[in-house]
Amino acid sequence: MVYLLFSGFIFLLLILLVLYFIGTYNRFQSLKNGAEATLNQIKVALKKRIDLISQLVENVKSYANFERETLEKITELRTSVLKINTPEDVRNFEKQSREILGNVLFTVENYPNLRTAELAKDINESLQNVEDEIARLRYTYNNIVQEYNTMIDTFPSNLVAKNFGFRKLDYLEFAEEIK
Repeated sequence: MVYLLFSGFIFLLLILLVLYFIGTYNRFQSLKNGAEATLNQIKVALKKRIDLISQLVENVKSYANFERETLEKITELRTSVLKINTPEDVRNFEKQSREILGNVLFTVENYPNLRTAELAKDINESLQNVEDEIARLRYTYNNIVQEYNTMIDTFPSNLVAKNFGFRKLDYLEFAEEIK
């Protein structure tokens, strides 16, 4: 009788252990997929940013002799957005697009008539919305990464991570906001 009770207890313990491993594995996969999906949403927002910058540049061109280099850089960035796959790629793209946006906004500031033009106002408002979206998505991504990395660091979920080869994800950090 004691043997049956003991073996039943061991069997139940093994079942619970297997269920824990399955649940933890699935949670890792869910967080990893969430991070990838959020990274892709950031890519879309960065593409929106470049498109809006391009529209603003078209508007600026009629007021100022805008540098050819800026237009070429925007075209280059627009095609490179599809090549973004890692947080490091996102950081580099974000930095480059932020620099271009800063240059364009500086030009807008130097032309008071342009600053008050309705189209420029609309584009600037849309740009602010995209900037807010990027910040919100970055926050979401970093929260997912924090939970994922914490699971890798803590016991007993670290046993699942080690056995299935889960590796820490990088946080997504951007440079200062455009002034």
